[in-house]
Amino acid sequence: MAHHALSSQESYNPNHLLDILLGKMQLKNDAALSRMLEVAPPVISKIRHHRLPVGASLLIRMHEVTGMSIRDLRDLMGDRRTKYRLSDAQGRPKPEEKAAQQAAQQAQQAQPQGQDQQGSETSKSGNYAH
Repeated sequence: MAHHALSSQESYNPNHLLDILLGKMQLKNDAALSRMLEVAPPVISKIRHHRLPVGASLLIRMHEVTGMSIRDLRDLMGDRRTKYRLSDAQGRPKPEEKAAQQAAQQAQQAQPQGQDQQGSETSKSGNYAH
């Protein structure tokens, strides 16, 4: 059974959050909650059984539906982390993207400046016979 890193925290209890949402929105069960949040019912089940963390998009949807702050929602499930660490790899361009960006910059710098001016003059007069 795969567990996510947050589930190792003693205070983490997504069931508390889900139960509070059921009460706040006056819903009968998890199926009704899944319809309200516009997620598949197995998503709620997996969260309840600690097989899936409450992701950012689901937290945002909970915020939109309930009007509760993200901080309050996270507190209800016991996620009291104040900092989020991203790996060094996240946010960096892939090597092939970086190479393509550099090649585009070099091609742009190598283009003679006079060529831009001539092209704009041609486009002003057009290719029409007067």
